[in-house]
Amino acid sequence: MYRESTHHEELQIEVQAEPAYVKEESRPDDRYFFFSYTIRIKNTGDVPAKLVSRHWIITDGTGTVREVKGEGVIGQQPRLAPGESYEYTSFCPLPTPTGNMRGSYLMVTDDGKTFEVKIPLFFLRDLGSLH
Repeated sequence: MYRESTHHEELQIEVQAEPAYVKEESRPDDRYFFFSYTIRIKNTGDVPAKLVSRHWIITDGTGTVREVKGEGVIGQQPRLAPGESYEYTSFCPLPTPTGNMRGSYLMVTDDGKTFEVKIPLFFLRDLGSLH
């Protein structure tokens, strides 16, 4: 499990990432490696905050970088009160058996203050294909 905490005044958000290789969805002979990742976002601060957008930086095993930006996560923009958590699972196909992901979420408080929350760098690996 990978973990990152972002602190900004009374705001504090913890993000945990747990990646997994999905063998049954992968086709190594076609250079298609399928990974899932589960993200848990917890508001450990004192004020509510809403996740409004995401920015991912995805690097495959050859060093090729792809960026993905968009609203919310999996079609949702969760609002987290202090102590609340939100968890979702998504996926990332790569042309290589290894890679990594990192990024950030843009969050906004009820009074309109925005802040960036770091997503920890985490590694995507098909351990069965590594020698």
